[in-house]
Amino acid sequence: MLTSDAIKNHDQLWPDYQSKAKNTDPDLIEVFDNFAFDEVIKQDTMGTKVRVMMIMASTIGCQAFTEYKMFVNAALNVGITAIEIKEVLYQSVPYVGISKVIDFIYATNAIFEERNIVQPLESQSTTTIETRFEKGLALQKEIFGNRIDDMYKNSPKDLLHIQKYLSANCFGDYVSRNGLDVKTREMVTLSFLIAMGGTESQIKGHITGNVTVGNDRQTLINLMTQLLPYVGYPRTLNAINCLNEIIPVK
Repeated sequence: MLTSDAIKNHDQLWPDYQSKAKNTDPDLIEVFDNFAFDEVIKQDTMGTKVRVMMIMASTIGCQAFTEYKMFVNAALNVGITAIEIKEVLYQSVPYVGISKVIDFIYATNAIFEERNIVQPLESQSTTTIETRFEKGLALQKEIFGNRIDDMYKNSPKDLLHIQKYLSANCFGDYVSRNGLDVKTREMVTLSFLIAMGGTESQIKGHITGNVTVGNDRQTLINLMTQLLPYVGYPRTLNAINCLNEIIPVK
């Protein structure tokens, strides 16, 4: 039996949705919905919009195409803007790779068309070809501090171009964009990394980055808790181990 809170929280995201799985796999739906839409949501005070955005980001990292489309619709239903959705999607490109993102872009465009959202959306770019490296490097240092200077200093000469790509492309082309603030972007990035798996080194770096921009330990625990039903225990526990290493319990 579904709890009243599970039904209410599910209906908030997808009003009048008729689940096919509920007819064929009622036991699974009862267990999952009571856990994800009642028990887990009660654990913390993360707002609905933030929660939905982070889960949506994780579905890109997981390559969970069907669930992604569900959460794009949920995002629009709870008031997340088309620009915010596209910015999450665009930011996934340097972390997940365009080969794994392109189908998600096409799916998003189809949903926007169904909902009469006119495209292209207003550009959120803040850099040019001439300024992308300088602005990207400044943003890296704002988030990660002196570690960036060390990365440049310690890089072998034949790999220095990768450091420059990180500054100009990852941060200058993508992270510097408008549409999402830097605190949200760092949480979005962490959601990608947790969902992808095998990214513990980058998870640790972005936990540090999250703290620098104002996302404390409890905020990150909230994030990992909300992602758990969608990415599974192994990847969540690996992320928690990284969290405990970077921000030990006091």
